[in-house]
Order: sequence, then C-alpha cells, then structure tokens
Amino acid sequence: MAEGPQPKRKREEEEEKNGGAATQGGTPAAFTLSDLRVRRVLRESARDKIVFLHAERIGLSGEGTDAVVILEKTPFQEEKIPDLLKKPMHAELQMHNDIYCTFYLSPPPELSEIKATVVYPATEKHIQKYLRQEVHLIRETWEDYKNITLPFIQSQSFSIQWVYNILEKKAEADRIVHENPDPSNGFVLVPDLKWNQNQEAIGKRFGVPGSQLRIYLHYQPSYYHLHVHFTALGYDAPGSSVERAHLLADVIDNLAMDSMYYQKRALTFPLRADEPLFKKFQEAGKV
Repeated sequence: MAEGPQPKRKREEEEEKNGGAATQGGTPAAFTLSDLRVRRVLRESARDKIVFLHAERIGLSGEGTDAVVILEKTPFQEEKIPDLLKKPMHAELQMHNDIYCTFYLSPPPELSEIKATVVYPATEKHIQKYLRQEVHLIRETWEDYKNITLPFIQSQSFSIQWVYNILEKKAEADRIVHENPDPSNGFVLVPDLKWNQNQEAIGKRFGVPGSQLRIYLHYQPSYYHLHVHFTALGYDAPGSSVERAHLLADVIDNLAMDSMYYQKRALTFPLRADEPLFKKFQEAGKV
C-alpha cells in the first residue's frame, strides 16, 4: 500500500545457500507423501475442513528435513453429487429425531478426495506461518512504516523465487489462466494454493461478471511482490476480512485523488504474536 522496497533477485546467492541441489522448475525433485513423517499438528479448522501439519522427510543420512503439509477436504462437485447417494457406501446412523436423521457416510475414494499441499523444504518461517497464535491489530502510521515496517522488510530474506519461476514459466506454466506480456504493465493470472477448481478460470474464463468478483490486495501481504487476489463473492476466501483486505478499486481511487494518500493516513492490519514484525512494534512501544 505505502511505498515499498524494490524486490531483490539474488538467485546465485540462493543457489549457493541451497548447495546447488538438483531442482525441477526451481523446486526440489519430486517425492511421495509416504516419505513424510508427521511431527505435530500446527493448526486445524473445523469450519474450513483443513489441517496444517509439521512433517519431516528422513534422508539417507538419517537426518530429517522439515516440511509443511496442508490437508484440505475438497468441495462437493455438483456433477458427482448424484453418485454420492447412488453408489454403495457405509452409512452409520448417528441420530434420529422426528423428521431428522444424521448419518456418517464413508463414500468411495473418488467421491471423498483430499487436496494435499506440501511446502518442502520448509523453513522455520513457514512453520510459524501456519502455527496457531494469538492475533493483534496494529495501527501503522506513515512514520511507523518508515521507522519500523520498512527497515524490517528490507532486513528479511524470505525467498520469492517461486514467484519468478511462475513469471518466467519455469514452473506452473500449465496453470496460467491469462497473461499480459506487456513489459511495463504486464501480469500473469494463476490460481493460488487455495484455488477451488469449481471456480475454474474465474467462471469458465472470465464468465463471472465484475459485480460478483472480489478484487483486492493484502496489507500486510504474505510476500513482498505486488499481487492482486480475485475471488467470487460467494466464496468465503481466507484473508478477505476487513482488517487485511483492501479493494483494488478503492486503492486506485485513493491514489487518483491524492498520490500521497497512503502517506497521510494510518493503516490497520493483523499480526500474530509470534511474528517478528509484531515484536518490532512491541519494542517501539506501539502495542
């Protein structure tokens, strides 16, 4: 939102840090989920039907390498719902009261898929990102941004190589929904890790009217390379709450009205108690 640091591309340094490990599209060579051993549950959400796990992969030397595994029950697919009731399955009656019955069903595998997202190798930052923590609201002035937030951002080395892999088509090229190759104003539209395939290509390649799209930026963002989120209004998207999401149209209008707009007003955003930036605000007496 406010003036940010220029992204730094330190590929050679990162490759040296990674020991020149063989990669495919900028990521480690493939492995199976059975290679991973669960260490602990980081967080789970009964509402979202998702669980975050801290796992590790044991190498030939016997040493473990950290990983984060995200298991999420996939949404119902409308075209498969008739099969859900027709196909034989185990049904256990849990409750029967007047006209109401509750069953626990064990559907066949093709009707009970779970999406698994793996971050490997995972750093301590990745693990902390998914660990449940208390959340606080921060009120950041322009002076706070210059004196606390900006120096903190510039001191971090959280890799966004995966973003450049997408932009340069070294990874996920087959998932690109739309691309504008303009060297100055170009962009790439790809589904994120929480993509719901029923929203495929934003409603069959832009079939969803603009009045039913939520288009917004995050502040603070999850990574410091300008990116915009597109979600259907009917989808309760993570991170779309008022304390973090800023509608793109409002941001554009604010800057058109006054190019210094975000240097004149304070911004509110949530931080978890374990985040280093929260500790910086604590040290400055701002929390």
